[in-house]
Amino acid sequence: MPLLVMKFGGTSVADPARIRNAAEKVAREVEGGFDVIVIVSAMAGKTNELVGWVSGISPLYDAREYDAVVSSGENVTAGLMALTLQEMDVPARSWQGWQVPLRTSSAHGAARILDIPRQAIDAKFAEGMRVAVVAGFQGISPEGRITTLGRGGSDTTAVAFAAAFDATRCDIYTDVDGVYTTDPRISRKARKLDRITYEEMLELASLGAKVLQTRSVELAMRYKVPLRVLSSFEQTDESSGTILCDEEEIMESRVVSGIAHSRDEAKMSLMQVADKPGIAAAIFGPLADAGVNVDMIVQNISEEGHTDMTFSCPVDQVARAEKAILAARERGSFRFGELVADTDVAKISVVGIGMRSHAGVAARMFEALAREGININVITTSEIKISVLIDRKYMELAVQTLHDAFELDKAS
Repeated sequence: MPLLVMKFGGTSVADPARIRNAAEKVAREVEGGFDVIVIVSAMAGKTNELVGWVSGISPLYDAREYDAVVSSGENVTAGLMALTLQEMDVPARSWQGWQVPLRTSSAHGAARILDIPRQAIDAKFAEGMRVAVVAGFQGISPEGRITTLGRGGSDTTAVAFAAAFDATRCDIYTDVDGVYTTDPRISRKARKLDRITYEEMLELASLGAKVLQTRSVELAMRYKVPLRVLSSFEQTDESSGTILCDEEEIMESRVVSGIAHSRDEAKMSLMQVADKPGIAAAIFGPLADAGVNVDMIVQNISEEGHTDMTFSCPVDQVARAEKAILAARERGSFRFGELVADTDVAKISVVGIGMRSHAGVAARMFEALAREGININVITTSEIKISVLIDRKYMELAVQTLHDAFELDKAS
């Protein structure tokens, strides 16, 4: 039979009533002729609770035991989902990551998927099982220990299973009914997209849109997995939600498809840095070693042998960045006059594959922001996106302004 992968996030399985609602959606697909692999997250709030318990007992915890505890939330959901389906006379069985087995690297808390053998689940389908309910977010290391894939890892689990089992489609059920041109909580004009390219969704996810985990989109793009985002709380059909697909499957590319924002950004500036070969490596090497996720980088024109270097990073990594830079100066790696951190900024981005073939997008963006008196601190670009760093107090105004400037409320 054709196979479908369905993933349900934490809000979709938050209690037994919602689990039953999700199970009814699964049962309809089984009635429609599909075998189904269901990937489940922990119930809403459960993972945070488990993380809190671990941190409360051992602030400097053993990552292997952290994974053993935190992965248990998905196990509970998988068992309850399988029981609910069985009560509905749907042949179902739950699977934990190690039972598949979903093989991963040994990087506890942030493991990478290495392999998903099909034999065990295929054998059960051959025996008459119609639904395999798999605990998302977890796997097993080469050493035989339970691992987790990082927050949002159930999305990645779902796409990986869809690729491994050649699924007809992977449906991600969440608390929104698709991918929007921007956050509907900020702009009432935000419009749901019927289709969006993998590349655009990857940019939006990495720039602050929280609909899908970035790694899941990367996997879907690599293995050409048809991916659909839709709501757990609405009646759905084949036309529901938003489909992620290749650029060739979209008849007419929009110049700009969406506006993303990230509130929790910080801008850090190193003043009066000696301008000489290797200075950038001397600065950003220690930051990388410290695990600081550097994004935008700007270097000013050199004057009298000195320059200023500015970069952005997540606001919760500022202390780590300061420590790494000051330690590097103590070691004599480089010298600078002052380190200035601004933790009151936000990143705004416009994304669209049509930017490859249309000029003037940057000018239109900058003019729209200028009309509202919004100053730009830092700019960075790629082939299909332009991002700017602005004062955080203007974030919502900037999103609404750019959404209007590019007329994203109108269908292309």
